[in-house]
Amino acid sequence: MTNRNHYYLQIKDLKHARGPEPSLSYDGAGPNDFAAALQEALRSPLLFQRWRAMQPDPDSVDERLGVTDQLASVSAKLADLNTDVEVISSLPMSIVRQRMTWLIGASWQLHDVRPA
Repeated sequence: MTNRNHYYLQIKDLKHARGPEPSLSYDGAGPNDFAAALQEALRSPLLFQRWRAMQPDPDSVDERLGVTDQLASVSAKLADLNTDVEVISSLPMSIVRQRMTWLIGASWQLHDVRPA
């Protein structure tokens, strides 16, 4: 059985949080839009495939970087001036970090990881 983790993340300014590459970046309007975008990025290989196609030698990119979790779930809500995000997934933090960075750059922090 695959281990599932519960990741607790916080985004400082979701309204202005964008990834470094506009064609991969989140472009939504709020926490629910972001949760849907991240959930899609964790469940589907499409974002990875778009990123991979942008690399100088796409064929040399390690396929393991494109791993997905069809059961990943993401929720997000406003909390004061921040957005709290909860992710439940079997993906390692390195993959969650990769997808978060593509979507919103470095505008987030990991606060806790627990078994789900």
